[in-house]
Amino acid sequence: MTQWDDLGRVVVPKEIRRTLRIREGDPLEIYTDREGEIILKKYSPIGELSAFAEQYAESLAQTMGGLVCVSDRDHIIAAAGSGKKDYNGKQISRQLESVIQNRVHRVTDRNDSNFVRITTDDRADYQTQAISTIISDGDAVGAVILCSADSLEKSGGAQEKLVQTAAGFLGRQMES
Repeated sequence: MTQWDDLGRVVVPKEIRRTLRIREGDPLEIYTDREGEIILKKYSPIGELSAFAEQYAESLAQTMGGLVCVSDRDHIIAAAGSGKKDYNGKQISRQLESVIQNRVHRVTDRNDSNFVRITTDDRADYQTQAISTIISDGDAVGAVILCSADSLEKSGGAQEKLVQTAAGFLGRQMES
């Protein structure tokens, strides 16, 4: 039986939220099928920009080489460059989820303790990574990740600026 709160919103039990990784306050889309079953789907505001994010990732990957991923708070919504098929559509790792939640911007080397697995099954076939949180209307909604075979000394500054620029741009696109 469906429960509703005082504002007319569906109350999703804690067990279902935990299993489906739905945080309290996450927007949901609710559908019904022909048999009357209710379907809950997490709404991804950055998912609305997936085609645009894909083009941006392609451009960034061509410029820098390596792998570029754009994620929402749950999945990689766009990937470009070497190894993109191993990342596109995959669930992000708890580490990356934490980076997004804490609104972190960082550049790390594979040997650094702050190195983050991007997806739950990430093999990390790259030397450095730059991560920047996408913020839209004050909410952390995803991240831009640039992975490179170059050493940190060789490309760290450029990587950091590029992912911050991309994250800022995508965040503003969502606001308009």
